Amino acid sequence: MLARMGPFLDSFWRAVGYCLMPRIIALSLLPLLLITLVAAGGAHFYWAAAVAWMQAMLEGATWLQLLWGWLHHFGVDDLPVMLAPLLVLMLTIPVIVIVCVLVVAVLMAPSIVSLVAQRRFERLERKHGGTFFSSVLWSLGSTLVALLALVLSMPLWLIPPLVLVLPPLIWGWLTYRVMAFDALAEHASKAERQEIFRCHRLSLLAIGVLTGLLGAAPGIVWASGVVFAAAFFVLVPAAIWIYTLVFAFSALWFTHYCLAALQRLRDQGGDMDVRAVPVPPAIADSAPPALAAPSPTDRQLS
Repeated sequence: MLARMGPFLDSFWRAVGYCLMPRIIALSLLPLLLITLVAAGGAHFYWAAAVAWMQAMLEGATWLQLLWGWLHHFGVDDLPVMLAPLLVLMLTIPVIVIVCVLVVAVLMAPSIVSLVAQRRFERLERKHGGTFFSSVLWSLGSTLVALLALVLSMPLWLIPPLVLVLPPLIWGWLTYRVMAFDALAEHASKAERQEIFRCHRLSLLAIGVLTGLLGAAPGIVWASGVVFAAAFFVLVPAAIWIYTLVFAFSALWFTHYCLAALQRLRDQGGDMDVRAVPVPPAIADSAPPALAAPSPTDRQLS
């Protein structure tokens, strides 16, 4: 356990230190600009229609009419009007988070991996075990699985404890799948990547879950922007930037951990490609003198 916690904590503190670098902060602002434009455009064109559709669904649901009527006797009116924006927001936040993961993976992850490799793993050989096309397919496949899990788990979000547990777990799993693959795509071979995933699966999943929990925290800022309408255009972009910075931190954490694990694997003689390299005949035929068979002349002298 202590042997696993050492690299785990070391990569964590290194990622924290790298997040304070001006280059990382600048990289985190680039996806913010894109996401802000997409979110502002979507809110401008679809927010009112989405809220109106959700309100119509709440008011038209037969099984909810009894609830509205029962609450009306206690003086609670227009509850669908108040719930509609919140429900739309609950459906929107996971999409924003997933977009952040993909944007960080596409725009920031290659730059972060190059930065960490140049500063810490300059002599680590690059075996190009993952191409850009395979990275995109891996990210899209993992994203589809995460979206399916989000949709299927939404009814469980009505249970107060589970709404605080399930989304971070799903986001953490998605972060683990995307970030760990991108961290190893340039330097590790396919066999080495599979070996690291097998040996360090729990640690990588723990990093993903912890960063998933960190990614859930900015939702408070996002919700505050909805509650306090006057600060909407300040708090919501700030929340998106925090999301992006959290995922930049997760990319740094995964990169430090995965490249260090790859370095240890090769230092321990675990290079997965060594077995596939044929031995030259000249080397195979040359035997140490002590192991060579004695010649007839040597037997006569003895």
